[in-house]
Amino acid sequence: MRAWVVAVPGPVTGRPLRRRELPDPYPGAGEVRVAVTACGVCRTDLYLAEGDLRPRRTGVVPGHEVVGRVDALGPGVRRLSVGDRIGIPWLRSTCGGCTSCRRGQENLCAAARFTGWDEDGCYAELAVVPEAYAYRLPDRYDDERAAPLLCAGIIGYRALRLAELPPGGRLGIYGFGASAHLTAQVALAQGATVHVLTRSVSARRLAEELGVHSVGAATDGPPEPLSSAILFAPAGDLVPVALRALDGGGTLAVAGIHLSDIPSLSYQRHLFHERVLRSVTANTRRDGDELMSLAARLDLDVRTVPYPMDQADRALADLAADRVDGAAVLRL
Repeated sequence: MRAWVVAVPGPVTGRPLRRRELPDPYPGAGEVRVAVTACGVCRTDLYLAEGDLRPRRTGVVPGHEVVGRVDALGPGVRRLSVGDRIGIPWLRSTCGGCTSCRRGQENLCAAARFTGWDEDGCYAELAVVPEAYAYRLPDRYDDERAAPLLCAGIIGYRALRLAELPPGGRLGIYGFGASAHLTAQVALAQGATVHVLTRSVSARRLAEELGVHSVGAATDGPPEPLSSAILFAPAGDLVPVALRALDGGGTLAVAGIHLSDIPSLSYQRHLFHERVLRSVTANTRRDGDELMSLAARLDLDVRTVPYPMDQADRALADLAADRVDGAAVLRL
């Protein structure tokens, strides 16, 4: 099969992704193989290609927002059939028996494995996944629009939950890319007031089109104190900015897998009055199931920028340069 691999991690200008002909993968016990039709381009793929996220093996195929049709079954598969349209997410497997897994936090499993990091992902014609970690997708989304739901959507939904936004609360969103533009719509549908703060002028225009209540520059103060905030931008210097914008008792959830260094915080100015700073780590299958159910009811406006699969390197370069509004998606 044709695929892209992370050859030598480095700046996207140095072309860390390279085309390769790889053997077709075959599903093992409990696994299915998917003929890929669309694959979202996530900022995590960029971190992997550039080395901010260290590859766990040489020559891994990136990509973890996979949409396709099942074309082969491994032994013992019961839930899925050949021809089913499914999605492959970031979380690929967990041990199921550790303390984290038993208490419903499988995202924190020390033995967790991830698509496009531990195992080959979907910058390829074929991909394999354990059927227990695959999702059925809402019919109302075509393949291109369904792909970003599988990471941008799921992670944004988990971040929204961990931000503990009260009913009718005031949510601040810092950074407005693939994940944020979906999360904002979920929050609006739940009755929240949403304020978007981002450096990108075109992203502010997108936020306005989606009906948020205000937009501003990333370092601006929102027009009112925030009940909760989510930081999607990988900029640690925005952490104190967002904390200062929180009302007493508010929570800031940091949604990225990578963040630049956070400046020193003042207890009195940033954390006093029971403000909470927390990270968001991967997701559970429950998060994914709940997001897919919500997406089926809400008909989210998923904004995508399509690229042919043979231009995956250009898609990553555009993402690195903030030339993508919404979500980049590779098409086969």
